[in-house]
Amino acid sequence: MQPSEAQLDHTLIALADPTRRAILKRLAQGEARVTELAAPFTISLNSVSKHIKLLERAELVSRRKAGREYILRFQPEPLRNAREWIERQETYWKSRLQALDDLLTAQDDADRATKQ
Repeated sequence: MQPSEAQLDHTLIALADPTRRAILKRLAQGEARVTELAAPFTISLNSVSKHIKLLERAELVSRRKAGREYILRFQPEPLRNAREWIERQETYWKSRLQALDDLLTAQDDADRATKQ
């Protein structure tokens, strides 16, 4: 599925911060409560919650209620979509750089032939 521009923006913004990447890394190991996610950080629980909100906006994290607590889960689909977008950009730029390399090689060959 092709991600929307807004979805891709949200994903890339979410991935731009090391705290959010650390939260995703932890959630990739399994579900966790907000307090468990906040424990390794020296920032406030409120700050961690704000990071989680951005991850939820990017749909990288979902939450469910279990009793009085919220359990968070990693959702990998937006990450796959971002990877596919990056790979398409890489393919485009590789072909453009190869064309430039071919042009410069041909110019070097022509210059050498003229000098001989």
